[in-house]
Amino acid sequence: MIHTQKTALVTGAAKRLGRSIALGLAREGWDIVVHYRSSPTEAQATAEEIRQLGRQAITLDADLADEQASRELLPRAIASVGPISCVVNSASLFEYDNASSFSVQKLDQHMHANLAAPVLLSKALHDATPEGLQSVVINLLDQKLFNPNPDFLSYTISKAALQSATVLLAQALAPKVRVVGLAPGLTLVSGDQTEKGFAVAHTQTPLGKGSTPDDITAAACYLAKAKAITGTVLVVDGGQHLMPMARDVMFMAQ
Repeated sequence: MIHTQKTALVTGAAKRLGRSIALGLAREGWDIVVHYRSSPTEAQATAEEIRQLGRQAITLDADLADEQASRELLPRAIASVGPISCVVNSASLFEYDNASSFSVQKLDQHMHANLAAPVLLSKALHDATPEGLQSVVINLLDQKLFNPNPDFLSYTISKAALQSATVLLAQALAPKVRVVGLAPGLTLVSGDQTEKGFAVAHTQTPLGKGSTPDDITAAACYLAKAKAITGTVLVVDGGQHLMPMARDVMFMAQ
């Protein structure tokens, strides 16, 4: 059985893909807890847009690099809005390093934010889901896990670990919680990439275009209701992962 009250916690929902997913779920009838770290104005704007869609929304701040904050986020959300049956782990640390500039500190930062926090939130959702009901965790991954290159080394390692955690948690938390992965391709301008460079890079896929925020949002909404899917990853990238590149796609066209 699925929760009758549809409420989702979306991390990193103030901006970018998190915001798009939060709004998409709201259009599908979900109330939303909008998580943010350092963007209160943008988070409030997202929440207001959700309310305009006829759904309820609140904002909650938490630094997901902090273990205690990660442990407390879902209980705080439930205390504010009641039962939650979906967690979308969209918040992500994405900072550049490579084998030459690698440091344990940089890796540790990525692992805390990109791996430990989603694992803690998954466990918290399992603990909060009553027997006989089912919830879902959607972990945002990356197409580069299927098309590796050495750029963004610590980020990639953390996302590879989250991919493994998606499988392990799907096994450990079933049947109360489904755990699925969603791997976008190049979807939004990132880092130092120019708009022109993004436009060129976005066409470098077998389908002639990469993923859009709407594509990722539609996939997230599907996974949220796909009761037979757990422990697997849906790659939504226009086929970008089928075209090996020596460097990250954002560097292939400036």
